[in-house]
Amino acid sequence: MSREPKWDTDGNADRERAEREFAARNRLESLGADELEARPWRPAPAPLTAVDLTQFALWRAGDLSPDDVLATLTLLPAARAEVDGAEAGLLFIARSAGLTWSQIADAMGFRSPQACQQYVARLTARQEER
Repeated sequence: MSREPKWDTDGNADRERAEREFAARNRLESLGADELEARPWRPAPAPLTAVDLTQFALWRAGDLSPDDVLATLTLLPAARAEVDGAEAGLLFIARSAGLTWSQIADAMGFRSPQACQQYVARLTARQEER
């Protein structure tokens, strides 16, 4: 299934999206996310990831206002992209380590190596669309 690319010739949509994400990050950090311990695998002063922030929001769900929840939802596409990147990296490492598609498929719960390879192709295509 081919999707037509969305061309934003003046960059307004991307800029607006980035501004919303920035505001969402600031909002969640002001609620205490900025006090989370740094992850040892990320060098300082790396900012919190969108995944970190969404997990923080889940942890503090009882304290969030509807606007806080909307801010968190704004970060979901970025969190999804981060997870896709981590998954692609792990799959690359697995293949580099000599694991077979059959082994990878079994570990990831696919019914066949071919299904796993097709999934990886879709994952890679999603990353290229970004």
